Amino acid sequence: MGANLKTARLKRRMAVKDFASRVGVSDRTIMRLEKGDDGVSTGTLAMACLVLGEIDRFGDLLDPASDDTGLLLDRDRLPKRIDGKRRRTRGRSASAGPGPSETGPADDEGVGF
Repeated sequence: MGANLKTARLKRRMAVKDFASRVGVSDRTIMRLEKGDDGVSTGTLAMACLVLGEIDRFGDLLDPASDDTGLLLDRDRLPKRIDGKRRRTRGRSASAGPGPSETGPADDEGVGF
């Protein structure tokens, strides 16, 4: 990420000193950021992205919609089978009588009338 940040700065023809001034940090901090030093704050990274006009990319960093691993984990947690009879009878006594979906036959789409 640091190398990409440096490339973006150079493409914009910004010197380290000017870039650091606009980000609000020292030249040394920018050099550490571009080397990938994990001691530089995410706030500094966000400001650097803002100065480069790329703040929207920072927001997309951990977007849940593009988190492939998270999406796969969600899919694995889906129930393997849904038992409709259990859901309808849960919390209902046997003498309560038929519910709305049990009063008539179901059509081809599974909707009871």
